[in-house]
Amino acid sequence: MKNYTIVSLADANYFDLLNELVNSILQFKESDDVDICILDAGLTDEQKTTLSKKVKQIKKAEWDIEVPGYKIGKKEWLKSQVSRAFLPKYFPGYKKYLWIDCDAWVNDWNSVELYFKACENGKLGITQTLGPGYKIMSKVKWLFGKIAVIKSQNYKHAKSSGIEEDIARKLAFAPHINIGVFSLEKNSKCWDVWQRNLKKTLSKGKIFGSEGLAINISVYHDNIDTEFLPLRFNWIASHLLPKYDDQKKTFTEPFLPNEKIGIMHLAGGIWKNNKDMRLNKKVKIEIETLQGRKIEKSLRYEKN
Repeated sequence: MKNYTIVSLADANYFDLLNELVNSILQFKESDDVDICILDAGLTDEQKTTLSKKVKQIKKAEWDIEVPGYKIGKKEWLKSQVSRAFLPKYFPGYKKYLWIDCDAWVNDWNSVELYFKACENGKLGITQTLGPGYKIMSKVKWLFGKIAVIKSQNYKHAKSSGIEEDIARKLAFAPHINIGVFSLEKNSKCWDVWQRNLKKTLSKGKIFGSEGLAINISVYHDNIDTEFLPLRFNWIASHLLPKYDDQKKTFTEPFLPNEKIGIMHLAGGIWKNNKDMRLNKKVKIEIETLQGRKIEKSLRYEKN
């Protein structure tokens, strides 16, 4: 067993994405020093057999916090909204854990190294969805041309989940934190704080997004020690498309100095003609290159 592990989760529908994430990790020689562990939320036996040749462990995801059946339906993948807050329980013995959503992939190993460094001394290593060119996560409605009614994603979600007004207001203008990529040490106090807040958000709110809301509360209300990393280490392409470097054959940030994307994240989907790139690899979109061209390209992992 290694000291560090990278963990992800998927069901049968997202297997191809999960497999690409694993391959993107294994493309780097440095991955020899890291175990890959998978949470199974509905993978087929054939899919698990394929993965077992590449990863250290595969364990079935459970409902670590009791959730009413009517909220679940047949969406077993929703376990990802709970189980990622309990990684040391599923995969004990590791010193550090790096979670990466299955619809993300590693483009630069430096991002993995920095996540493991970011979580030292009990800190949470994570990114905020705030930066040059990123979509604004708040909406403003003007009344009588003078009064602004502002709605934020964090505030709306907090209120619908029964979170106290003072906490919801504290979250209202805080930069949203995406939980799709994060790192924590096994003994970090953050696990307990996060789990406690997750129980609250699950009790009244929807399952989807509950763990993200819980981590936002943990950071902005409970003030857990956090190391924020640059956007390129969890680049959410639906917020802002990257550029492509024709010469180096890699994705970069669209603005100077055009740093290399560390982890590409397709959260929210990349859509064209009502088709989501996450479920259809043939989907390509127009992006700009650093050399001034416009090209049609997929943002999914492709082996060079």
